[in-house]
Amino acid sequence: MRKRTLWTSVGIAAAAVVAAGVITVPLLGSAPDAGRPVSATPTASATATPAVPSVSAAALAALPEARYSAVVPGLMPFASTVTRDTVFHLSADAPLFGQDRTTPVARFAARDFLQQPSTVVGLRREGAWELVLTPARQQLPSAAGESGAAAQTSAWVPVSALTAAATPTSHVVISTEHQTVSIVDASGAVEHSFSAGVGTAQTPTPTGVTGYLEQRYVDASQGTGDHPIQLTSLHSSAADEPYGGHDGGLIGMHWNAATSGAVSHGCVRLDADAVAAVDALPLGTLVTVE
Repeated sequence: MRKRTLWTSVGIAAAAVVAAGVITVPLLGSAPDAGRPVSATPTASATATPAVPSVSAAALAALPEARYSAVVPGLMPFASTVTRDTVFHLSADAPLFGQDRTTPVARFAARDFLQQPSTVVGLRREGAWELVLTPARQQLPSAAGESGAAAQTSAWVPVSALTAAATPTSHVVISTEHQTVSIVDASGAVEHSFSAGVGTAQTPTPTGVTGYLEQRYVDASQGTGDHPIQLTSLHSSAADEPYGGHDGGLIGMHWNAATSGAVSHGCVRLDADAVAAVDALPLGTLVTVE
């Protein structure tokens, strides 16, 4: 793996620095519409859910941002495999709440590291609340011990902060056993399936979890040619920084000449056709690893 001066990723390290108006996109290593506002219409369980607390602008600004490289203990680990989601954008930075929904634990920025509208994936509505997946970690693997850290986190966000965007009709399934990446429709039928290179036994691709397509970009200097790098919200569950640097061990899908075997630090290697198929999916598409 060629180490970079900022952040290096073999899975994919999403790291963007905005300084003096210049954005540095995430670096990749290698290894063996806005739409209509969403109404907060109460659901049947609304009476059992807590009211949304008021959070001042100053308090919101003081919260840590739940970005790809952050570790926020108050977030909730999410270890599940789901197949349906709704994609939102944020009208402004929004507070994120943990299980008790009384005190905010983090801030979801309205703009992501590429200064594009952040993709927010909603899984469940409860009254004035939406359970969403977040880009941050809840715990580092070094602190979790042998059990490993959660590869994906979730949190509660007020529905009033959300604006509806396109809803995916397919999802991605990565099989580490069969070393494949499949695009599956809402009925469960496989639309496309491709061979894939996955993590080694020492640096595994996390399994038994669902994340989402967080962002994508092209950076030929990272050895992926003109094939867009597909960043996910999943992180390494086995190592704090498996790729070196300070990128949080983000997992991604990217082009590589070798697309079979346990060959990476957790990333998923694809050929050109597979990258093109994933690239055609909207941001917010769920990504499940089995």
